[in-house]
Amino acid sequence: MWKTLVFLTLIIGTALGQVVQFERRNDSAARYSFDVDYENDQFLLDGQPFRYVSGSFHYFRAPRQYWRDRLRKMRAAGLNAVSTYVEWSLHQPEPDVWNWSGDADLREFLNIAQEENLLVLLRPGPYICAERDFGGFPYWLLSRVPDIKLRTNDERYMRYVEIYLNTVLEKVKPYLRGNGGPVIMVQVENEYGSYQACDTQYTNRLRDIMQAKVGNKALLFTTDGLSDRMLRCGSVPGTYTTIDFGTGSNVNSSFELMRRYQPRGPLVNSEFYPGWLTHWEEPFQRVKSDAVAKRLDEMLAVGASVNIYMFYGGTNFAFTSGANGDSKAFSPQLTSYDYDAPLTENGDITEKYIQIKNVISKHLPLPNIPVTAKTPTGNYGPVLLEPVLELFEPTSRSLFGSPKIAWNETLTFEEMRLPHWLALYEANMPANVQDPMILNAVPKDRALVYVDDELSGILSRTKGINSVPLESPYGKQIKLLVENQGHLNYGNEIHDFKGIFDVNISGVRPSSWNITGFRLSSVKGLGHFESRTIETGTLKKGPIFLRARFQITGQPLDTYLDTTGWGKGVAYVNGFNLGRYWPLAGPQMTLYVPAPVLQTGENELVLLELEYVPSTRKMKFEDTPNLGVSMLHDLNN
Repeated sequence: MWKTLVFLTLIIGTALGQVVQFERRNDSAARYSFDVDYENDQFLLDGQPFRYVSGSFHYFRAPRQYWRDRLRKMRAAGLNAVSTYVEWSLHQPEPDVWNWSGDADLREFLNIAQEENLLVLLRPGPYICAERDFGGFPYWLLSRVPDIKLRTNDERYMRYVEIYLNTVLEKVKPYLRGNGGPVIMVQVENEYGSYQACDTQYTNRLRDIMQAKVGNKALLFTTDGLSDRMLRCGSVPGTYTTIDFGTGSNVNSSFELMRRYQPRGPLVNSEFYPGWLTHWEEPFQRVKSDAVAKRLDEMLAVGASVNIYMFYGGTNFAFTSGANGDSKAFSPQLTSYDYDAPLTENGDITEKYIQIKNVISKHLPLPNIPVTAKTPTGNYGPVLLEPVLELFEPTSRSLFGSPKIAWNETLTFEEMRLPHWLALYEANMPANVQDPMILNAVPKDRALVYVDDELSGILSRTKGINSVPLESPYGKQIKLLVENQGHLNYGNEIHDFKGIFDVNISGVRPSSWNITGFRLSSVKGLGHFESRTIETGTLKKGPIFLRARFQITGQPLDTYLDTTGWGKGVAYVNGFNLGRYWPLAGPQMTLYVPAPVLQTGENELVLLELEYVPSTRKMKFEDTPNLGVSMLHDLNN
């Protein structure tokens, strides 16, 4: 009898539990939603009229320890949403490797955004541009399928896209607004109208993949630039069409163009530019604060929703910065992504921030959130760098290089499964070439040319330098150290294979090559090497690793590594890759060093310098950034 009672109790309890869960699900569906009220040209958040003022902040451009600080400052300015891309290459760096921890912990970013009372506009790509290497695509797409048709309905491409999108959207599913989370909108692709393919089968298929995961729990949308062609190719049936434009565009005429493709619903500018990106070898780009405030006020006055791109820019650490250009021009981007944004690279509040906040206060209530306007920074002074290892040494090759590949032609980085930075191509000089000897090649993107271990010249994609007279015309061996300066991230030529192409010496091709790839994502292994003596100045014998140790007393603070006077290379602090430096090209002179990569007590700075070591062999840790203030260029002029 008692067994029967227990059994009945379990059945009744289970049934009641299911009823409760059903009621909770229904309650959640009733309470949380994000929709378009087409009749009244407005959004509805949880059934109530709503418009957002959002700012872009890409979680992968700041250490996770700073996510809350940046998000809180955004909310304090009156923003009620944050927009972020999801970077495929970060989360799937290799075909069978997934990364969702540390600075790649997307779900933690969404948690913090919700805790800071910010809704989220999610932009998962698969292509994001974002001035990131290869537009956020993982390099291995070019390795797996060299003739892949990116951003089209090519099945070989879509096979990987579907895996990626389903993985991302499954992870964020609990964070969709309809499930009680902060994500109100999910973007389909990214400014697809700017791409020549105009493949509607592709964009429709992306929509269907996303819709299957998102359902009615969030709103799918697209964004494109100000042209009929862009909006025609970028708009996707069944998604909400938005546009983007900056301070130089007229608000009313811009939204009139949007209305041709989205006749009803709220007006939306999904990328309103308060600053702009900067390339090496050009002035730092600025947009005037007054112009930003004026256009923002005009948009909010007509009831538009706006996303400010970027509100916080951050940093392209390591080898993550991309490049703009095509077959005729190539412009790699800075390590800094400060963007002249309302929050600086280290999160400080600017005059632009204050003006934006004042404009928002005219249209939306401001929260009472105290924030620190300026982050304390550390001036840790100069450090002396000691040479410890040359890149071309056998020890260095074994520590940081891939096994040497013997091949009859120059392989691409992608064929070698090399995602970034450096590859060394070595060959014997052809025996049947007469003096004068001219090396001809097409570099992707910059190549240091050595004859018998002596530097002879530099090939440059940016400068269009495709030939170098060889200073040692009777040398026996040639070395080409090729630098990947960042895959193209925008335009119609993003199939940007890296390496050295069409190499010949006065018309004669070397018959065989030995090729070594250097990943250099880590410089562990240098610790036990003793310092040595080298000649300073131009590095005629090849790149060299240098090391310095320095002390920090008390709690470490953000600081800036001043690279003035050096050549070109990459810097690591305590093993963390700060990114590329190139002070000769400018405008960026300092590298941002976030406090979380430092430690109380002894710290280590390591450089791999490619081209030039000053006689002092010193760099300084300063408390002030230098992004090229003397080279500022105002985009409003």
